[in-house]
Amino acid sequence: MPVTSANAHAIRGAIARLNDPDCSRFASQIRRTGGCRQPIHLRGKVEHWDRATGTLLHRYSTRLEPDGVLRVPCKTRRASRCPACAETYRADTYHLIRAGLVGGKGVPASVTAHPCLFVTLTAPSFGPVHTRRQHNGSVLPCPPRRYAETCPHGRVLSCTVRHGAEDDCLGEPLCPDCYDYTGSVLFNAVAPLLWKRFADALRRNLAKLGGLTLRDMRDQLVVSFAKVAEYQRRGVVHLHAVIRLDGPAGPISPPPAWATLDLLRQAVEHAASVVIAKIPAFDCEPARVLRWGTQLDARSIAMDGELTDQAVAGYIAKYATKAAECVGTIDRRIVPGEDLAALPVRDHARRLIAECLRLGAFEELTELRLTQWAHMLGFRGHFSTRSRRYSTTLGDIRAERQEHARDEQITTGRLPLLDEDTVLVISEWEYAGKGYSPGDALVAAFASASGLPSCSSGGGA
Repeated sequence: MPVTSANAHAIRGAIARLNDPDCSRFASQIRRTGGCRQPIHLRGKVEHWDRATGTLLHRYSTRLEPDGVLRVPCKTRRASRCPACAETYRADTYHLIRAGLVGGKGVPASVTAHPCLFVTLTAPSFGPVHTRRQHNGSVLPCPPRRYAETCPHGRVLSCTVRHGAEDDCLGEPLCPDCYDYTGSVLFNAVAPLLWKRFADALRRNLAKLGGLTLRDMRDQLVVSFAKVAEYQRRGVVHLHAVIRLDGPAGPISPPPAWATLDLLRQAVEHAASVVIAKIPAFDCEPARVLRWGTQLDARSIAMDGELTDQAVAGYIAKYATKAAECVGTIDRRIVPGEDLAALPVRDHARRLIAECLRLGAFEELTELRLTQWAHMLGFRGHFSTRSRRYSTTLGDIRAERQEHARDEQITTGRLPLLDEDTVLVISEWEYAGKGYSPGDALVAAFASASGLPSCSSGGGA
């Protein structure tokens, strides 16, 4: 690698850090963040006072830390920003989803007997795109069309190439000028609304199939779910959801006998086919009616079947840490007036972003907030959500991990054992920055991987 001025600056910074007397403490901070790529810097102190005597029992201050700050994990869910923190988020999501399938984390094991489906809701077609197909382990040609027509722009809408898994053209339209970029962006924008209406229609249809009113059904049956959004390479989202039927008390109670797996599948198929979202007419565009695609997939989950609880939990957890990066876009907001031609994105993603910005200027579409979510190609919903009674919460899992870490620190003597009922805790914290300098980034990468046995107590490196 050629030595540039930026590289030389980073190397000088790394040498200075390695020669710092506090280098070992800096490395210890980095390891405690789990190798976070962009840690948050906090400045402040914590004091423990005896309520009865007013005696100061223990004080921690960042004044004694390297650079006078405490570095803590950023806790982002996005693997593109911080792989280490995203891996923690992925693992937490995995346990949350799996607990709702086989029990644990406060959910009884009897939940495995509840009717449960893994449902995939897809987007409709907005034009033919390059795809990768496989059959019995063999890669098939990108869907060729025997009598392929030539589009108005002079392109033959067919492709016979056997695409590799990393081909840049996957998801690209066969004719970008024919592709319905407007429809793609609008579908992403209304996908959260379509999900809400799907969930409402599912409950109504279950009540109808059970011969009950919706109010009466709530006394017998609860629909629990956990879902995640996944971007397809063409730039539209589809949703994966675990949908489970419980009794009125949630997973601790069985559903009524009439609430079977076949009944749930029937209700899911009906709800997916009837819900719509309407987009009003604007400019020269006519009004649109958007709905889910026809490729609905609803499969049962079995402990020893093809689709296991581990596979489902792993699949949902994997996509909970991703966003629109697979489409070739960026993971930050578009700055007003930013030059789209300079963005490091592929042309298909650039067109989708440009369409978001164009549509966001119309008053009729203001509520969709397309300009603010152009980097997400119009989608502004939560990527990973669950119903209240599905299983535990991410907050509870994090609190359990923090409690374990605190107990370990008390056991090793790094924290004093204090009676919380008789001790007053006073904390003062302020935000002091984020991330690393170029030199610290080099040291941090090494520290998180293998430690820093060569840290000096001073002198030249």
